[in-house]
Amino acid sequence: MADDAITLIIRDHRRMEDLFDRLQTEPENRPRLLEEIEAVLTAHNRAEEDEVYPVVVRTTGEVPQVRHSAEEHQEAEEILTRLKDCDPNSEEFEELRQEFVDEVKHHVEEEESEILPALERAVGQKRVRELGRAFSERREQELRRFGLGGASGRIPRQRELYEEAKRLDIKDRSKMNKEELAEAVQRAKNR
Repeated sequence: MADDAITLIIRDHRRMEDLFDRLQTEPENRPRLLEEIEAVLTAHNRAEEDEVYPVVVRTTGEVPQVRHSAEEHQEAEEILTRLKDCDPNSEEFEELRQEFVDEVKHHVEEEESEILPALERAVGQKRVRELGRAFSERREQELRRFGLGGASGRIPRQRELYEEAKRLDIKDRSKMNKEELAEAVQRAKNR
């Protein structure tokens, strides 16, 4: 499995696209999915901004494009904050969801067609692999701040709890955090 920065960044992009699809097709899971999206997006953005973008600026001179990409990160995070404050079953949610998805997909397209190829041409494979390690470490640091971590970037225990709550048919499970899931599962098992 490749561990260079470009592969890791693109892998995150595909993961976000999968989460966007699920956000549309799994309305009952929207609160939980938004939490995961926030964690993955924030970790990805910070890792790029702290570890990858400075190298792109130094080696390619793509200062305006990198500045633009960082601004797009900020815009996406602001839309996501507004999205999380909406009723997940409202028309406003649908409009903001689409705006958010469009914003991120636009950013991904520009990054994959302009910034990442410029980086690869400028620094070569060895440096791209080194950046992959730095990107991955910074990303994991951010994911831990959200209570996530590990290679998948998910909450292993929360995922297990959610699946157990689903099996036990616990209502409103998608709106529960890890602690609430644990309590609800325990209550259901004690019945």
